[in-house]
Amino acid sequence: MSKDSEVDMKDVELNELDPEKQPMTGEVQAAGGEKNGSVKLKVPEDEVAFTGLSKEELMKVAGTPGWVRTRWVLLVLFWLGWLGMLAGAIVIIVQAPRCKPIPEMNWWNEGPLYQIDDLEAFSDGLAGVEGKLDEINKLKVKGLVLGPLHTGQADKPDALNLQLIDPTQGKEEDLVAVLEKAHKKGISVVLDLTPNYQGASSWFGSGDVDNVMEKVMAAAEYWLNLDVDGIKVSDLTVATSSVDWSKLQSAVQINGTDNPRKRLLMGVVEGISADAVSQLVNTTGVNLVLSDLLSTKTGGVERIMAMDTLNSQQRSLGWGLGAAQHDQLSKQATTPGLIRLYQLLLFTMPGTPVFTYGDEIGLQAADGAGSPKMVWDIEKEPVEGAAVNETEEAERTERIAVRNWFKSLSELRGKERSLLHGDYYSLFSSTSSLSFLRVWDQSERYITAVNWGSASELLALKLAPTEGLELPEKATVKLSTDADLKVDSTISLDKITLKPGEAILLQFPYTG
Repeated sequence: MSKDSEVDMKDVELNELDPEKQPMTGEVQAAGGEKNGSVKLKVPEDEVAFTGLSKEELMKVAGTPGWVRTRWVLLVLFWLGWLGMLAGAIVIIVQAPRCKPIPEMNWWNEGPLYQIDDLEAFSDGLAGVEGKLDEINKLKVKGLVLGPLHTGQADKPDALNLQLIDPTQGKEEDLVAVLEKAHKKGISVVLDLTPNYQGASSWFGSGDVDNVMEKVMAAAEYWLNLDVDGIKVSDLTVATSSVDWSKLQSAVQINGTDNPRKRLLMGVVEGISADAVSQLVNTTGVNLVLSDLLSTKTGGVERIMAMDTLNSQQRSLGWGLGAAQHDQLSKQATTPGLIRLYQLLLFTMPGTPVFTYGDEIGLQAADGAGSPKMVWDIEKEPVEGAAVNETEEAERTERIAVRNWFKSLSELRGKERSLLHGDYYSLFSSTSSLSFLRVWDQSERYITAVNWGSASELLALKLAPTEGLELPEKATVKLSTDADLKVDSTISLDKITLKPGEAILLQFPYTG
């Protein structure tokens, strides 16, 4: 064999593979002519994607009778459905109960008024009042009634100067600072211009009324120009007898273009009947009359009768227990429980609640003629490790509880229309207890029930026949001074028993 043949044979040997190492394809056959593990794979041809109908084809199909009918049916169904929904909405609107129009409300109707007659006792003068406005604002107070602040001597009309602040109370610059800060917080400021506040008669002698009224009118214009929001005078029956009363009324109630906020003319009356108070509201033109009816009428029947007489004039009526005389609640409400009771009563009666400083903590009235010193920093805890006077600590804790109660009532009245300006209906009265209902349109309804007597009282609530209004079988406890009547619990209205000195505020919804 030649060298060329040997080379060719080696090439053949190198190119050949063992059968085990040959790839498993249909192209290579094993010995004997059989394919070793061959698998035939069929590769499908490329599918043709559906491209839909062309524009010409669509237009041709759309014009067929079947599709034309289908489109018309769908169009008619759409408009029928739309008209049906429109008709349903109109029916709902027509059948829905109409909302009662909101009565005209002024700032003195929207929250309690807070009287500070002795600024020295309250906060060491006018400058101190400015520093306490943050605390006052937490009470949701809408107006401060300051003073009287002017200089004068008891029973001496010639010494009267209504445009000069008594130096013991502060300076005019201090008052301006109070006004600016109070207005930023949404609190209005009223000045008490009662002329002879230190003497026996508020307007001196009967022959002095007209001359003194001229001074009051001039002072009112002076202070209103400094952005004071209102004027208060005592002994309204005497003041309105002056020939110049209408001039004072005009001076106070005509708003300037620079301050569109309505100004308050407030009068105080004592020792007159509810009918006489109503007549003063109707004839004198005052915006708010504060009476002492709650102090002089101590029976539940008398108090209910007074509210029955005056409730329709609630936006011109102020209620207080001692406020007409600048006394604290505690002078008549001699226990913490009674203080809470009268706070609840005042906040839910038809009218504006008027308080004297310290009422929010149950400050005890001073013995004698002086004013009690206001107590601050009641939140301050005793120093750890220091000796604690248990009596003082209990008093501090009670003051905090009374203030929280006051704040909860003030906040509730401010947001609930039934309490703010709702209609009033008497439900029950006895020698030492009473109950009434406050309702406004579709808002939550409230029942006030109080018993200031020394014995338990079973209240048989009865509502006079009233169209569209009836008492439910049960109501929810909103606020209660009785620990056994838990807040948010439900009680039956035909079995309300109040313990001595207890009060409760019940709530039930409008049901249509």
